[in-house]
Amino acid sequence: MEKIVFLALILTLTLPMACVPPKEEILTEVNLDIQDVQLQKIHLFKDAANLDSLRPLLQHFDPSYRYASAMALGSVRDASTIDDLSVLLRDTVEEVRLAAAYSIGQIGEERGERILINNFNTTGEYNKFNGAVLEAIGRCGTEESLKFLSTIETYTPKDTALLKGQALGIYRFAYRGITVPEGTDKMVDFVTNRDYPIAPRMVASNYLYRAKDIILDSLQVSKLSKVLTENTDPRIRMALAIGIGKSKRPEAQKVLTSQFAKEQDYRVKCNIMRALGNFPYSEMQGMFFELIGHPNTKIALTAADFFYNHGDPRDARVYWRKARDLTNIPVKMSMYKVANKHMPAGFQDYKWLINNDLKLIYQDTTLGVYQRAAALRGLGEYGWNYKYLYTPVLTAREPVIRTAAAEGLAKICQDPNFDLNFGLSRRRIRKELSVYLSEFMEKGDAGVRAVTANILADEKAFKDLYENSSFLYLAKRDLELPKETETLYAIERAIATIDDKDYQPEQPAYNNPLDWSILNGVSSKSIAIINTNKGTFKMRFLPLDAPASVANFIKLAKDGFYDGKRVHRVVPNFVMQAGCPRGDGYGGLDYTLRTEVPRRSYDQEGYVGMASAGADTEGTQWFVTHSPTIHLDGNYTIFAKVIEGMSTVHKIDVGDTIESVQLSF
Repeated sequence: MEKIVFLALILTLTLPMACVPPKEEILTEVNLDIQDVQLQKIHLFKDAANLDSLRPLLQHFDPSYRYASAMALGSVRDASTIDDLSVLLRDTVEEVRLAAAYSIGQIGEERGERILINNFNTTGEYNKFNGAVLEAIGRCGTEESLKFLSTIETYTPKDTALLKGQALGIYRFAYRGITVPEGTDKMVDFVTNRDYPIAPRMVASNYLYRAKDIILDSLQVSKLSKVLTENTDPRIRMALAIGIGKSKRPEAQKVLTSQFAKEQDYRVKCNIMRALGNFPYSEMQGMFFELIGHPNTKIALTAADFFYNHGDPRDARVYWRKARDLTNIPVKMSMYKVANKHMPAGFQDYKWLINNDLKLIYQDTTLGVYQRAAALRGLGEYGWNYKYLYTPVLTAREPVIRTAAAEGLAKICQDPNFDLNFGLSRRRIRKELSVYLSEFMEKGDAGVRAVTANILADEKAFKDLYENSSFLYLAKRDLELPKETETLYAIERAIATIDDKDYQPEQPAYNNPLDWSILNGVSSKSIAIINTNKGTFKMRFLPLDAPASVANFIKLAKDGFYDGKRVHRVVPNFVMQAGCPRGDGYGGLDYTLRTEVPRRSYDQEGYVGMASAGADTEGTQWFVTHSPTIHLDGNYTIFAKVIEGMSTVHKIDVGDTIESVQLSF
């Protein structure tokens, strides 16, 4: 009650402005130039997390440097800087105030909530700033503030910045796992009211997609269904499909099926298919059997995922026959995996046939490495393949194969039906597998050790079979750091599990200073042309937002590092990812980059971000988004935007090749 009264009280406050030291010229605009030496210093201070050098610059007479320093603290995320940033919430320049609000939210400390509330302005002059405050509260506030935020009814459709800030605030709360019925009701209102601007409607539709444990009533489903069938923006339709499917209502199933038949955008189709997984298998199987043969690989793979997640053992022989008949290799391998998962234990003849097919595929060295790797993952769906999978983990020549074999064993080890699968042999086999895992930690490469450590981090798997974690410390000591930081984190999680202690990741030490000479001649107009075996796409760099990441990409491109690299990860209607020297997602070079999170959102398709295993672990791998992915905001560096050739990006599948990268400054 005290906080609600306090929140009401702030509506009577106005925004005081900080005094600016007397100067011959009072600067009132933020102007950023990538070649500005002082701005470069600020980025270097950010790169090194040098708070002692950043703090004084928050009071610089030039708002450009106040802004840049405040934004730098949003990447560093040190709670001790909240008070320093709070002063800038009263700055005379709006862009500086926006940066301060953003960074306080990024830090994520509950203490920032009251500071943001205290500086909310009610004069009607600073809607853009107020919108930023609302979003920032969503990153650090409490449920009480969410309820208040969800029940604001005074904003009109013309208040675009405020409405977007309100929607983003509710969304950011949901990303942190905090939802209230009032917030869901407000987001449904945003989506279904055509008078509202597109920005809050898009955010609200993504809330319905991503928020967990929300409940939609019949009337809300009806209103949302109307938007799904009538709205012309695929960003709203694709997100809304998942939200409607969560309701599990019969009317939702009907509208989703109807919309799928007339939908033209493959991304919306994929999400409708995922949403239909909430409904009875018997009513969906016919539709999905047809879609397995769809010419669009993303749609066909999504159909295979449906059967993997929701399949019926009674159809297992059909899955196997489909797998044999398919010519689309990625889909074929997915359906083999489906068949192996769902084939009942009593059908040993069919089990033998499926696993024999998969073994023959793996042994055929004329096939692509990713096809053979998929065969190993498929073998992991049958527990008695554990001895077969053991051998390639340590002996296979290709890292992709070694990691896939380890992932197959991980599926066996972590199967909730482990005891049922092995019956009276379960204790013996669990002990045998524990010996395998110890050996993998001793002799395996980065990918194998990471996968193995993730198995050991599962409390339900093998914790009781080890006297202590000494073998994990030995593996940790042998890592090549910082290159193998992702593996380090996995091992530390495993140690925490076995030793019954909290997981405390060791963030990489500062090891790769930003080389500004690489960015000579680079501007916001500079582009990279990515030539692939599926076609070409162009992306424009964002050097002011993420100079270290841009410089890193440019250096690697000039060195020819990306030439010939495979696309190792594609998630339909999410991302394509490339840049791993191992080809399995566990590779990098002997350095890490600092995370750079500008006040920019993944609110469209085609943003290019840096893959990471956590804060400050970026390196060589990057991804391109297929659609809005605003849940990545503030955590994954955005360093470029695709400006031409998104049709090529959508065609790319796992195993496709980055043939070359051309730079144009």
